[in-house]
Amino acid sequence: MEQIAINTEFIKLDALLKYAALVGTGGEAKMVISEGMVSVNGEVCTMRGKKIRPGDVVRFERFTVEVTQA
Repeated sequence: MEQIAINTEFIKLDALLKYAALVGTGGEAKMVISEGMVSVNGEVCTMRGKKIRPGDVVRFERFTVEVTQA
């Protein structure tokens, strides 16, 4: 599991996928989220604007990312 540190209260799910380099573009992030390929804390999430906060765990394909506070 990779840890990604943010220095804000939250990061939106689509931005996190780009920030963690799990996708290359915002359009790709929108597509994989809308197709139900991303889970947040074990539940499939189709809301690209979902607020991801420190402690949340995001899974996409074989990647798992835990968000921490910087």
